[in-house]
Amino acid sequence: MLVLALASFGHYFLINQKPDKIIAFCGSASKPALEAAAESYEEKTGIEVELHFSGSGTMLSNMKMSEKGDLYIPGSPDYMVKAIEDNVVFENTTEMISYVVPAIITPENNPKNITSLEDLAGKDVEVGIGEPRSVCVGEYAVEILKVNDLFDRVKNNIKVHAKSCSQTASLAVIGKVDAVIGWRVFHFWNPEKTEIVYINPDKIPKIAFIPAAVSKYSERRKQAAQFIEYLGSSEGNQFFRDYGYIATENEARELAPNADILKV
Repeated sequence: MLVLALASFGHYFLINQKPDKIIAFCGSASKPALEAAAESYEEKTGIEVELHFSGSGTMLSNMKMSEKGDLYIPGSPDYMVKAIEDNVVFENTTEMISYVVPAIITPENNPKNITSLEDLAGKDVEVGIGEPRSVCVGEYAVEILKVNDLFDRVKNNIKVHAKSCSQTASLAVIGKVDAVIGWRVFHFWNPEKTEIVYINPDKIPKIAFIPAAVSKYSERRKQAAQFIEYLGSSEGNQFFRDYGYIATENEARELAPNADILKV
């Protein structure tokens, strides 16, 4: 059966919804690991997982407008809370997949010698963040700067607001900016082309995790729940570990012991 869904850039496209396929609307914070896990899952089960990526807020809006999709997998719990409030997902199906912690990512060799959040306020330093209104890592970046009384000093250096996590990460890879306030895992996506600058643990107010839940629009709820179960298994979670994601809260707290974690 063919169904109509709303794409990331506001255009309509046709999805060939087959009985052996589930559709996931995802924040791109999980992109490389989810792609690998979905490919393995299809090989094991014969069920295709069709993944659509953009900013978590954009994906949530697309799901609501199209009333389609079997899974919602945003880049942080903040957007899962919004999905629950908007009656888009079944709250009792929500599972934590992996943790992400804020960090500063620079191009290879760190050309501006960025060593701290304070350095982002320096003369001639160009900074990139995610779009705070639709990309979870952008919202976290703004919060970090504000909590540490740095936003007013850094805001004029913020030259790019990227539309997704993957676009935010790519800013450092291509040298578009001197530093990105992003997730630590961005470095492990492109370890040869980027450097990681760890933020002082006491200056990280909040860390996030990637959650997944079954959509209320789904006609394949059992299959969607089974894929979430696979992602949470040791086999599924290994794909996230392979790309530098953090599996447990204890591991995440080693990088930010006093940070808050939003509960869903």
